Amino acid sequence: MRSLLLPGALFATLAAAAPQDSRVPGGIAVLSFPGLPKTEVQALYQGKPVFIDEDRSGARRFIVGIPLAATPGAAGVLVVNARTGESLDVVAFAIQDKKYPEQHITLPADSKHVSPGAEELARYGREAAEQQAVYRIFSEGGKPWPDFIMPTPGEANASFGRKRFFNGEARAPHLGMDIAAPEGQVIVAPAEGVVAQTGDYFFNGRTVMIDHGQGLVSMLCHMQEIRVKAGDKLKQGDIVGLVGKTGRATGPHLHWTVSLNDARIDPLLVLPASAQP
Repeated sequence: MRSLLLPGALFATLAAAAPQDSRVPGGIAVLSFPGLPKTEVQALYQGKPVFIDEDRSGARRFIVGIPLAATPGAAGVLVVNARTGESLDVVAFAIQDKKYPEQHITLPADSKHVSPGAEELARYGREAAEQQAVYRIFSEGGKPWPDFIMPTPGEANASFGRKRFFNGEARAPHLGMDIAAPEGQVIVAPAEGVVAQTGDYFFNGRTVMIDHGQGLVSMLCHMQEIRVKAGDKLKQGDIVGLVGKTGRATGPHLHWTVSLNDARIDPLLVLPASAQP
């Protein structure tokens, strides 16, 4: 895992776009720290480096993804000198509780996506590890927080965090946003970045993962067609694929996951009010 090194002189050029501050499990803590010396720093939350830029007042800013499994209560970001490892301070914040609704879905009982066999489970394990490796990327560069847009037009449901039950059996909570859209509709990069990985996965279907920098990653799933490859540099709005229903999907839609410092967060929080569905 690589740490962020930002000389103080670079901060003067950083913009001040920001996600919504929502300090709940599955949310984001946006923390400004005006008293921090202009040195090369690294900020850590639960041992993982976090996104750093500067707010409009010129204060150092830490943008922290809060895992859905986080326990409500006191939390903090450890700030260290990136050169020496010396602890500079702890930026404290509190995580508030949030109750997410339940979702009950009925699928054919004989579907391999409901009751996968040993071969399918082994495949899923390999694919999950592959995707996890991308979520743990922390690329340097000192870019500010990017602007985001919806990756495809359509009816988006606020399904992030829902506790899901398939045919009455509890499954993992929903870790993204589902956007209902017609099959074949264009999907674009929601923000600039680099294609970190593509694949055709058991549950997620045809998928593109985009590294937006500093531990901020988008995953776009269930595509009919992928039109990019790993290593492609993308600008916001570049076409990455077409809406489909591959993998475990009851109909054509786009699933959009956003991960920040290896914590899956509500995609609605990264969208400005003007881009909200």
